[in-house]
Amino acid sequence: MNEITPRLRFAPSPTGYLHIGGLRTALYNYLFAKNKNGKLILRIEDTDRKRFVEGAIENLIDTLNWAGISFDEGPDIGGEFSPYLQSERLGIYKELAQKLISEGKAYYCFCTPERLEKLKEEQQKQKLPQAKYDKYCLHLSKTEIEEKLNSCIPHVIRLNVKPDQKIIFDDVIRGTVEFETNNIDDQVLLKSDGFPTYHLANVVDDHLMAISHVIRGEEWLSSTPKHIILYDYFGWEKPIFAHLPLLLNPDKSKLSKRQGDVAVEDYREKGYLKEALINFVALLGWNYGDDKEFYEIDELIEKFSLERVHKSGAVFNIEKLNWLNFEHLRRKPDTEVLKMLRAEIEKSEFKDNKYSDEYLLKVISAMKERVSFIKEYLSKSPYFFHAPETYEEQNLKKRWKEDSAELLNKLKERFELLNNPSKEDFEKVLDEIASQLGISKGQLVHPLRIAVSGVGEGPGVYDIVYILGKEETISRINVALQKLS
Repeated sequence: MNEITPRLRFAPSPTGYLHIGGLRTALYNYLFAKNKNGKLILRIEDTDRKRFVEGAIENLIDTLNWAGISFDEGPDIGGEFSPYLQSERLGIYKELAQKLISEGKAYYCFCTPERLEKLKEEQQKQKLPQAKYDKYCLHLSKTEIEEKLNSCIPHVIRLNVKPDQKIIFDDVIRGTVEFETNNIDDQVLLKSDGFPTYHLANVVDDHLMAISHVIRGEEWLSSTPKHIILYDYFGWEKPIFAHLPLLLNPDKSKLSKRQGDVAVEDYREKGYLKEALINFVALLGWNYGDDKEFYEIDELIEKFSLERVHKSGAVFNIEKLNWLNFEHLRRKPDTEVLKMLRAEIEKSEFKDNKYSDEYLLKVISAMKERVSFIKEYLSKSPYFFHAPETYEEQNLKKRWKEDSAELLNKLKERFELLNNPSKEDFEKVLDEIASQLGISKGQLVHPLRIAVSGVGEGPGVYDIVYILGKEETISRINVALQKLS
C-alpha cells in the first residue's frame, strides 16, 4: 500500500509578533513536509476579532519568508501566493454548525455574560477542578428556541458533549492519550458575532484542506478531545496528531517575555542569522540521536522525524544560540559576509566613508574568529573604520611605558622606508629593532597596537597595520606620539 503524501499546515493567529514557539511549530511542519515530499499550507486563524492586530498578517509572512520557511499552497490572488484567511470562510462554518444542531450534536445557548459569570463563581466556590457550562440551554423547548431566535436575542452555538465517555487517541510524540468527557466543557463553536471559535474553524479547515498531520504546541493538547468529538460528529477521518513540548526559561518556567525576548522579530533585529536561529529552534525539543548541534537546513530536512521529538520541555539557552550564530557566521563565504558587512556599514556612522571590497575582505579575514554578529565587525574593531580618538585608559596604564614613545618613533622611522609593505615586512622590521636594542618584541608591539587601534585586544598587530597600510599606520603613530608623549 502506497504511503499518502502528507499535507500539513501552519495556522498562526494575527495577534502581533511571531513567537519563537510559533517559529518552531512552523519549522517542524516545514521539515516534516519537505522530508516526506509533502505539502505545507499557511492558514491565518483570524476569527478572534478582539485580538486581531492590524498589519500582523503581513508581519507574519515577512518573518517566515526571512526565516526561509516557504509554503506550497494558498488561494490564488492575482498570481501571487496568499494565505488562507478563516475570516473569508464564515459561511462554511455557519452551515456546518447548523448541521450539528439539526443532528442534536450542538445547541443554541442564549445565556447572558452575567449568568455565565455567576455560574463560574458558584463553581469556584464549590472548588470544582474547572468551570463548565451547565447545559441549561440544551433543555430549552423548540418553541422557546424559535421565540428567542425570532426576537434576535444574542446567542452562541455550543458543542453537545456526551457525559461518561472516554476520548482516546494516539499522539506521535506522547503515545496514547486519554480524556474523560465529564471533564470536557460544552465548548462554544459559533460566537454571537457569527465568527467561529478556534475549535470549530480548526477542525473544519483541517478536514476540508485534507490535512493529514497536525503538528502543534503542547498547549493545544487539552483541546484535542473537543476536536476529536467534532471529527466523530461529522463522520470525518481524523489527522495524525503530534503535540510539541513546551519551551522553557532556564529556571524551567514557561518561556515568556518577562525573562527575555520571545519574538522572532527581536532576534532578527539584533542581528542573529536566520540559519543560526533555525538551527537553534530545530534543537528545541528534537535531536537526531547524537551529539551533533550544527546543522544547515538541508541536513535538518534530511534527518528530521517526529519520532525524535522529545516529550519533556525544551530549555531556551541563549548561550547556545550565540555560539550557533558565531559558527554559522564563521562558515559563511567571505563574499557573502562582505555583502552583509556593507549593509551594516550603511546603517552606521561610517556610511559616508568609502571602503574597497579588497579592504573589507581583509578586515573580514582578520576578525572572522572574533565576531558572533555582523555588527561586531564595527563595534569590536572600529579602528578599521576610523582612527582612534582616545586610548583605552586601563591598557595605557598597563602597556605604555616611559620608553614607549621613543620605541614607537624608531618603528615609524623604519616603516617610512618600506615600499608597499606586506604583513611580513612589518613583522620583520619589528623583529630587527627588538633584536638590535636587545628588548622583547612586546615592548614594541604594545605601544604600536595602542597607537593604531587605541585598544589592547584584537587580531595580531601585524594584521592590523598591514590592513591599514603604511601611510595610515604612520599617520596614527604620529597622532599617538603627539597625544601620549
